[in-house]
Amino acid sequence: MNKCMERLYNGLIKENPTFVLMLGMCPTLAVTTSAINGIGMGLSTTVVLILSNMLISMLRKIIPDSVRMPAFIVVVASFVTIVQFLLQGFLPGLYDSLGLYIPLIVVNCIILGRAESYASKNPVLPSIFDGIGMGLGFTVGLTSIGIVRELIGSGKIFGLQVLPDSYEPVTIFILAPGAFFVLACLTALQNKIKNKMVQKGDPSSEKIGCGTDCSSCGRKNICGSDTINNA
Repeated sequence: MNKCMERLYNGLIKENPTFVLMLGMCPTLAVTTSAINGIGMGLSTTVVLILSNMLISMLRKIIPDSVRMPAFIVVVASFVTIVQFLLQGFLPGLYDSLGLYIPLIVVNCIILGRAESYASKNPVLPSIFDGIGMGLGFTVGLTSIGIVRELIGSGKIFGLQVLPDSYEPVTIFILAPGAFFVLACLTALQNKIKNKMVQKGDPSSEKIGCGTDCSSCGRKNICGSDTINNA
């Protein structure tokens, strides 16, 4: 069970896919115009992550290495289709808001990365918790960005008016430049907090990701950043 808790901590904090590994940037920047879009996209990805990790881990000794990636994509695509139909049937408003980015979950580098680097090499239960951790980390990242952009860009959070009517919205925050700016600010804030924790002697915060520089990393399939990037 300690290993399962480690996978949760890993996805939420140590290797957060949004603020640490910088994976899945396409939906992160595109759909976070509001908090509800962020949490909807994050939870949809979380469901696919959990189910695909579970099934790939169960089949890890059966899938031949020569067709490993195509098999992973078929598994992921099947679960994405199920999630897409459920959203279309029960949450049509959210489905319309997310649009094309729901089927693009199939090639999300977070999902393929965890399938390749973890689920295909580990037992079912830790793989499920790895999916939960990474999915929740992605959800927290998208929701945080969505909250900031929606608050500054329209004065609302989750569609509820928070700032007074006299507030003049800064509309650039719900446009593409605002997404980049908010992501940069939240990442800088997280790095500042981690640096303070390191200075206080917290060993769990000394390494970012796997502890290497991702831009020049030669280690394959460690955090999934070598797999297909988001379209």
